[in-house]
Amino acid sequence: MKKVTFSFDNGPEGDVTPEVLDCLRRCGVKATFFVLGSKVSPTAGRAIATRAVAEGHWVGNHTFTHTKPLGELGRTAALEEFEQTERALTWLPRSQRLFRPYGRGGLLGPHLLHPAVVEKLQAGGYSCVLWNCVPGDWRDPDGWQERALADCRSRDWSLVVLHDVSRKAMAHLEGFIGCLKDEGFEINQEFPPECVPIADGKIVLPIEPYLTAEAAIIPPNRR
Repeated sequence: MKKVTFSFDNGPEGDVTPEVLDCLRRCGVKATFFVLGSKVSPTAGRAIATRAVAEGHWVGNHTFTHTKPLGELGRTAALEEFEQTERALTWLPRSQRLFRPYGRGGLLGPHLLHPAVVEKLQAGGYSCVLWNCVPGDWRDPDGWQERALADCRSRDWSLVVLHDVSRKAMAHLEGFIGCLKDEGFEINQEFPPECVPIADGKIVLPIEPYLTAEAAIIPPNRR
């Protein structure tokens, strides 16, 4: 049986994320929300994140501003993107520590991570969650679900990246979930192992493809 895991990036948005949560509740789906620290800091963002956790979803760190990949930042700026969001989430009960870097359109490569942040992930017992299905809902709010469905059919376990920022795009979410269920997909909250190079602070897959050239500063015994 093929599997699908749902994740939502770049929220919370006050006029979108609650509707996404309503849809997931109706469909009986649990997901992960990778939030921006700048959006979860205000009171409204906190309330939405609190609701997500209360309804069984996971919440993870997706940087503070989402303006530039960590691998393109200096050490201080990269750490601040990560740490500001962690400070914004200190009040939220989380069953596990999750982080997803900014990929700039779903690209995988050495722009994703800075070695200083990898050190933080290791020391803090975080899991770094990447992806293998990015249907581009932000680019094509009416056509993303067809691409997503075709992509999910192509592999055994898909980790889909959607964005709870566009009402137009998320209006198709329930239909997409219905198609998956009709075709017999198992919707799972766990992550495909191939998408988690760092699990609970341990590097379990080669991390070099996602690191800047400064990767050499990570001591071999910390890998």
